[in-house]
Amino acid sequence: MSMAERIERKLEAALSPASLRIADDSESHRGHGGYREGGETHFRVEIVAAAFDGQSRVQRQRRVYEILAEELEERVHALQLVTLTPDEAATRQA
Repeated sequence: MSMAERIERKLEAALSPASLRIADDSESHRGHGGYREGGETHFRVEIVAAAFDGQSRVQRQRRVYEILAEELEERVHALQLVTLTPDEAATRQA
């Protein structure tokens, strides 16, 4: 299973997101710190979940890092996160 699939499964199980997009951005970091041959080191994650209601941006990001602690220890060097509630996502699209 790819790292993106692992990230997707864990976030879906823990947060039941309304929307989840995961992009492997590793190739754009080739030659930079944390890059490994074969990629799967840098990801962009956009997640919309009601579980984020009432939480600050920092609390949301900490929660995602907790959920993905194993992946961060193993191979993932960096996550670029966009964490929104459904209301915030609707406002952005309006």
